[in-house]
Amino acid sequence: MKLNGLSVAVFGCMMACVIQAQAYETSARNAILMDFDTGEYLFEKNITESVPPASMSKLMTVYILMSKIKDGSIKLDDTFSVSENAWRKGGAATGGSTMFLSIGDNVTVENIIKGIVIQSGNDACIVVAENISGSEEDFAILMNKTAKNLGLKNSSFANSTGLPHPDQKMSMEDLAILSRHIIKEFPDLYHYFSEKEFTYNNIKQGNRNPLLYSMKGADGLKTGHTEEAGFCLAASATKGNRRLIEVMSGMSSNKERSEESERMMSWGFREFNNYKIFSKGQKIATANVWYGTEKSVDLTVAEDVLKTVHLSKTEKIKATAEFDQPINAPVQAGQKIGTLKIEIDGQNPLEIPLVADKNVSKVGLLGRLWFNVKYFVFGAK
Repeated sequence: MKLNGLSVAVFGCMMACVIQAQAYETSARNAILMDFDTGEYLFEKNITESVPPASMSKLMTVYILMSKIKDGSIKLDDTFSVSENAWRKGGAATGGSTMFLSIGDNVTVENIIKGIVIQSGNDACIVVAENISGSEEDFAILMNKTAKNLGLKNSSFANSTGLPHPDQKMSMEDLAILSRHIIKEFPDLYHYFSEKEFTYNNIKQGNRNPLLYSMKGADGLKTGHTEEAGFCLAASATKGNRRLIEVMSGMSSNKERSEESERMMSWGFREFNNYKIFSKGQKIATANVWYGTEKSVDLTVAEDVLKTVHLSKTEKIKATAEFDQPINAPVQAGQKIGTLKIEIDGQNPLEIPLVADKNVSKVGLLGRLWFNVKYFVFGAK
């Protein structure tokens, strides 16, 4: 039989999470605010539109480089050579951001990382592309393949730098997802994004991320600016045990970028919080077992359930366990038995697996015969 409507009360300071974009407005053409832990969107504006990402697309170049450091194929003290092509296409003469590399330099990978994330060096990005893939064109193929593997649905790459190109496009959603991957996958390397200055070839340059200077807890990620893209920023900041990621583009000035990014980040920390609704292993219900060495098995939550909650809402969360019983033995610990459906006003229902908390073996032939006798004499109990 199917058990429906088994309510599980959620007590304490649980509040319904209603994420209302209309409660907040921004002058950015495209913008997203994401909670790092839950992956939920606190604010969104044109987030799936593919737009010129400018230097924010350097995050994909950095992601690929850091992936190779993580798997051991590249080390921080390895050196990359600087070709004439990288110097010419990424140098100061092009009018873009540069690390001021020289032809023939052998630069450590660590310095290349700093040259990209702090100085936004186009020359450093081309050096990465050429030393990993042989050419920037082949590296763009790798960038597109990596984007697909990460589930980025509205991104395409033609170069490693973010310099204007018809096929160089990303969405704010994709940039937020990519930023989350960088923070989550490379905790030992992420600190480079928070460094405020770097000197190479006796030329000192500062990090362009305005939040690093104006907001406590800000620690990354990447600015961008072209005439077509406007002033852009992918940023992250922490407050207490929370982290938020925001991405925005299409602003008209550096001042507007600075003000809008800090305002949105502050709003997110002020208006929302995270709550653990259920803990992994928490008992939710009990299901009868048929032909088992034990009569029943407890059903528990297979994973922590963390939700981002809007502080203006006080409605309780409704949780319903749905499963069929009796369960036929044998039962394995961790076996999915049913689903915990969590309903929050204004959001799509969330479904969490309910699993058996222990093994239950199947009784032998005589035991099964005795089960049948009891069933026909006394009924199901």
